[in-house]
Amino acid sequence: MVQHVEQNLQLMTKRAVKAENNATKLKQENALLQVQLKNYKMENEALRLGQSASLAVVKQNADVALQNLLTVITNSQSSIKQLVSGAESLQLVADLLKSIDRISEVSEDGQ
Repeated sequence: MVQHVEQNLQLMTKRAVKAENNATKLKQENALLQVQLKNYKMENEALRLGQSASLAVVKQNADVALQNLLTVITNSQSSIKQLVSGAESLQLVADLLKSIDRISEVSEDGQ
């Protein structure tokens, strides 16, 4: 019976040592995971700050592009108005030239 109790004690001691080893390993793994978590949090915050800066640059670029686009639209509208006005002037000149041909034909017939 004493031998049986001693075997049980040895078995329990082995289990206790094994459990302590597992606990130590788990504590080490937990410490490593805590360090990794801290690093990931810092990296995440850095990415957020970088993203905010990137968004600010994108917004600034969009604003500049919008201003350039509005300038191009204004200039093109002015150019289109000038082109239409020029076309109307050319049409008037063409009509005058047609009239001159008619006037000269009438004066030749009238003489």
